Amino acid sequence: MRLTIRCSKGCVLVRSLKTYAVIGFGLAAIIAAAIAQPFPPRPKLVVLIAVDQFRYDYLTRFESEYKGGFRHLLDHGAVFANANLAHYPAVTAVGHAVMLTGASPALSGIVGNNWYDRKVGKNVSSVSDSAERQLDGNGAGASPRRLLVSTVGDELKLADPTSRVIGLSLKDRAAILPSGHMADAACWYDTRTGTFVSSTYYFKELPSWVKSFNDSRMVEKYAGAEWKFSGGSRRMPANSGPKLANEVDSSPFGNELLEALAERAIDSERLGRRSATDLLTVSFSSIDAVGHQTGPLSPEVHDLVVRLDGTLERLFLHLDQTVGLRNVLVVLTADHGAVDLPERMSSDRMPGGRILDSQLAATVQARLEQQYDAGAWVQSINDGAMFLNSGLIRARNLNEEAVQDDAAAALAAEPQVFRVYTRHQLRRGELPKDALSETLSASLNWARSADLQVILDPYWVRPATNISHDTPFAYDTHIPLIFMGPSIRPGLYFQNVKLNDLAPTLASLLSVQTPSGSTGRVLYEILPQPAAPAASHASQPVKAGTGR
Repeated sequence: MRLTIRCSKGCVLVRSLKTYAVIGFGLAAIIAAAIAQPFPPRPKLVVLIAVDQFRYDYLTRFESEYKGGFRHLLDHGAVFANANLAHYPAVTAVGHAVMLTGASPALSGIVGNNWYDRKVGKNVSSVSDSAERQLDGNGAGASPRRLLVSTVGDELKLADPTSRVIGLSLKDRAAILPSGHMADAACWYDTRTGTFVSSTYYFKELPSWVKSFNDSRMVEKYAGAEWKFSGGSRRMPANSGPKLANEVDSSPFGNELLEALAERAIDSERLGRRSATDLLTVSFSSIDAVGHQTGPLSPEVHDLVVRLDGTLERLFLHLDQTVGLRNVLVVLTADHGAVDLPERMSSDRMPGGRILDSQLAATVQARLEQQYDAGAWVQSINDGAMFLNSGLIRARNLNEEAVQDDAAAALAAEPQVFRVYTRHQLRRGELPKDALSETLSASLNWARSADLQVILDPYWVRPATNISHDTPFAYDTHIPLIFMGPSIRPGLYFQNVKLNDLAPTLASLLSVQTPSGSTGRVLYEILPQPAAPAASHASQPVKAGTGR
């Protein structure tokens, strides 16, 4: 049987029904092959491991010494060698907010660890919340309410309310921000009591497993303990109390405490052993506490990193014994890197030095007094984020943009100031056409961001002692990013990726909605690639790099 089809221009097409049957069969085969490609199996548990102040080069510099957790991640994970932060400033709260939201500060609202709140007229922290109170200890109330977007954990619980989401850290912001608004628990370490605390935002009293952990007084086993590292040692205070609790935080013992609490959470909450997928975020902070004092090239940091390798091994062994590592998706990353002490850099004939925020404020104060008469012109400055006195500007009937421009001109004349961005300049997009300006633009939240963002020359730091890590330069922004677990193609990947890419990738693997403020992309290259139909001439997927 033949079929005649007349086209609109008068031509006649004659085809055999047998031909259409063959075409139809071929199309059906292609569709069937596509349908046969299953969604990746969802893990039973996702574990986000964040290491505060962990430069990417810690993975390479100390690789020969890894025998535990880092070794397992490097050998069996998808390792991105060129993952960077795409936001400013490179500080703890912003980095931890980006991890599971995929949102830069412009959308997340988390513009720093602390900032001046124009509405209430005072400095606030990223998680401070006067409507809540701290559970156990005497600290202030805290919550994720300043975070304006959803996290992967929020989307996971919206899709399945039976999922459990728990955030743990030695820092409040590092426990609260990655776990999100709907977390079942967020707990952090009180450096005065040596216990883990939480907030009435989550529950009326601490869960029994946190209480029992605190009652064990594990921190006291470190009383008098000696931390030995190459070329020196530190001894913990001999007696229990606030001094011991604080010193443990700035030692490898702090990371050990947190890992032990993570095990308790896994067991008590039966994470990964129920019908739903669960999420656990664990942020190790002791490297940051020590790194600020000694710098990233110190023997103390070296020893801390290698010891964390063993600590992660204990966590992985516990996960394997309870959930089975084959059922766990692990992600390792960091909130920022660090620059070395300028004094040591100078001894190596590298540039750098110190210029204090108070000096920058004095420069602006002098210029604005000269221009507009006496007054307290600088309201607040922190990590180079300067807020001018908007009330005074209005009272003098001055043009806000003109005052910002005058302040910026004074700062730009300082020899160690690399760039100054004003809030109005960023909003209008009147910027140099380069990646740095794009980063600053993506980090502007009009309601919360400072009037001036002051960026120093590379290797210059703001503290009078110790180091900082707020810059947009590679030593602060180049971080590790490793995925390991079911449906992940292990290997070494050299493409440029962003921390923002973590959240949408996880959301895709979990088959949940991408977080509301995400600006990242799905890292499809580490996911299973669908096989082309046999008759197709489609190109083969790019192979992953070899594991290490």
